[in-house]
Amino acid sequence: MPILRVKEIRDMSSEDRRKRLRELQTELVRLRTMIKAGGAIENPARVRELRKTIARILTVENAPSPSTKEEKEKERKKKA
Repeated sequence: MPILRVKEIRDMSSEDRRKRLRELQTELVRLRTMIKAGGAIENPARVRELRKTIARILTVENAPSPSTKEEKEKERKKKA
């Protein structure tokens, strides 16, 4: 089960997404450090969940806004 769903991520403000991203990245680094040190972590699947959620946040954050897409399409039509 994902930590955050795409709809929840899109509903967040950009600042909230960045804050959540930092939290998730910090947790991922902590878990990876524990694994490298030879310790057993409670839930190994958590690493995969974290990676996927981080990717989801970055995808939403880097996606162009709908207004930007419309503006680019208008510019293309003007050039043609």
